[in-house]
Amino acid sequence: MTEDYSTYQTITESAQSLFKDRGSKFFGYAFPVASEENFQEQLEEIKKMHKQARHFCYAWRLDPRSQRYRANDDGEPAHSAGTPILHQMQSRDLYHVGVIVVRYFGGTKLGVPGLINAYKQAAMEALSELPIVQKTYTETLKITVGYEHLNKLLYWFRKYDVDIVKQDLALDCKYTVEVPEKNLLSLRAELKQENITFV
Repeated sequence: MTEDYSTYQTITESAQSLFKDRGSKFFGYAFPVASEENFQEQLEEIKKMHKQARHFCYAWRLDPRSQRYRANDDGEPAHSAGTPILHQMQSRDLYHVGVIVVRYFGGTKLGVPGLINAYKQAAMEALSELPIVQKTYTETLKITVGYEHLNKLLYWFRKYDVDIVKQDLALDCKYTVEVPEKNLLSLRAELKQENITFV
């Protein structure tokens, strides 16, 4: 049985947290990410905000179908920072999410167990501030139709959960729409049967 990746869970807002342990401060940042490049932009912004910090540990997780993810300890002992951050996303089954935890060293070493706990707590507290949203994978279609087919087209939009992004009702009816991937083949078949133009 194959996994159904037509929908996924994510966040659509950003949140921050602060966790303290024996003088060290751990600032957590959780936010939605569209791509690895998008994550890197966020990382650079946070580095500008915390110029005196020693560590910028992070994890991101993208499309569930490609299973792309990364965890980075940024100089902390192996798997003491990035991995616990990643585990917080995995435990919530979140995708297209990034979390960065910025550490200011407080003078007392925490040891690996202490670091694991601190990075986990900072990530968990930032993520727990945010509502989890269910999203559907969609494809964009551009459809041109004569007015004689308009009622039928609007019926299909309702039937296949199509979102209208843009419409131009001039000489013809031109629509740009977002179609759930699971309904794409069925809608295309209906359009072809009526000889309706789409790309």
